[in-house]
Amino acid sequence: MKTKRLVVLWSIAALLLLICACAPAARPVLEAGDSEVKLRSIQSRVFDTPDENRTMRAVIATLQDLGFVIDKANSSLGIVSATRLSGYVLKMTVSVRTRGETQVLVRANAQYNLQAIEDPELYQRFFVALSQSMFLAAHHM
Repeated sequence: MKTKRLVVLWSIAALLLLICACAPAARPVLEAGDSEVKLRSIQSRVFDTPDENRTMRAVIATLQDLGFVIDKANSSLGIVSATRLSGYVLKMTVSVRTRGETQVLVRANAQYNLQAIEDPELYQRFFVALSQSMFLAAHHM
């Protein structure tokens, strides 16, 4: 009886070892290549304002001005998701986070058919429009 248990335990251990040995080597989660860092810098802008709520409203207004329909907006999480349908489906998710006491970090992530868009022009257009919206909101209030 003891030998049978030992054989079962060794069989399970050998099977687990075999499974682990066949698993592909995973890339470390915290390792970011140059392309990821470059993409993140294209997708992010820092604005000199402590007002996260006003920035969220400006993000929503900017997305709508650019032809997006707001799917979800959560001010407590600082996230806005939107979709633009004009012959194709373009999704954009924008996060707004405070950075220190006087700044807000805005990061946009655009996808076309579940593929991340890495073209800097799209992000530049969004951030130029957002900057203008925030400038106008700051000077009209």
